[in-house]
Amino acid sequence: MSTSPKPLAGRRAQAARNDEVILEAARAVFLDDPKAPIAAVADRAGVGISALYRRYAGKEALLRQLCHDGLRRYLAVAEEALAEPDNWAAFAGFLAGVVDADVHSLTVHLAGTFTPTEEMGRDALRAGELATALVDRAHASGRLRADVVVQDLGLVLEACAAVRVPDSERTRQLRRRQLAVLLGGLSTAPDSDPLPGPPPAAGEFDWRWRLRE
Repeated sequence: MSTSPKPLAGRRAQAARNDEVILEAARAVFLDDPKAPIAAVADRAGVGISALYRRYAGKEALLRQLCHDGLRRYLAVAEEALAEPDNWAAFAGFLAGVVDADVHSLTVHLAGTFTPTEEMGRDALRAGELATALVDRAHASGRLRADVVVQDLGLVLEACAAVRVPDSERTRQLRRRQLAVLLGGLSTAPDSDPLPGPPPAAGEFDWRWRLRE
């Protein structure tokens, strides 16, 4: 008979709570200003700078953790979408899930501010494979226009992530509306004009992840 895992107690529970608070604070701080000092994160989290440094060696380690968390969210959403039997619903649900998870707001802001790990590289490759599978299925459904490529998804998601107002619920509503507009442009229609210009190429945006001077 399986048993539920025992909850963390004492110092371990407090450490886990502190870590969650620190990451949420870091997300808010670096969305506003990617160049903000790590001390601003400690101030927002309400913890001492020493408590932060016990978990992260420095700002780069904290940025790397935030982006890897976002990448893991992307993977989880993609894997869940692939379980949907309807090909178009899987594709549309994947995009909606990534928009709701607000993955791209942070990753685009922080690109080039840290050195990715090998594990992040493997996860990024896996993310590309899952996104490609979802695009292939959407093409097979006949609902996705033939000239859409998987690299177009990053631009769609960035466009949605750019929508931000002070109220978080209103931000979610507006992003979903923007996504619906963009999905309309991605779907097939008898009188659709071809998409302008050559499509985004594989690796075309990789320059953003090179460390900035």
